[in-house]
Amino acid sequence: MRCTITMIEKIRKPDNITPGARPVTPGRVPNDTFRTALAQEMQPVKFSGHAQQRLSQANRVLTPSEVSRVEQAVGKAAAKGSSQSLVLMQDLALVVSVANRTVVTCVAQERMRENVFTQIDSAVII
Repeated sequence: MRCTITMIEKIRKPDNITPGARPVTPGRVPNDTFRTALAQEMQPVKFSGHAQQRLSQANRVLTPSEVSRVEQAVGKAAAKGSSQSLVLMQDLALVVSVANRTVVTCVAQERMRENVFTQIDSAVII
C-alpha cells in the first residue's frame, strides 16, 4: 500500500491541535477526506463495457503488469487533481475517469491517427 505525503499531511497530529479543537482519539481519522482518498487509492481500475468492447475489437488483452501500470498512471493523475485523463501506452490510448477509476474507452494504435481526444484535463504516458 502506498501512502503519499499529501495523504499524511491531511492527518492532524495531537501536538498540532489548536486550543479548543476536538482531540483526536487513537484509531479515529479526523476527517473523511483522508479515508476517501485512501479507499480510492486501493481500488483497482475498472473497465467500462465500451472499453472492454474496444479491447476485444482490437484483439487486445492487457496483462496484469499493464493493468498495474495503468493503475499507477491513474494514481499519478489523481495526485495532480485530474478528473479525466488520457493514458498513452505503447500501442493503446485509454481515456480514464480518474474520480471513478474507470477506463471509459480504448483506442488501438492503428485507429489513433488523426483522432482528437476531448474532455480530458491531463495525459499520462506510460
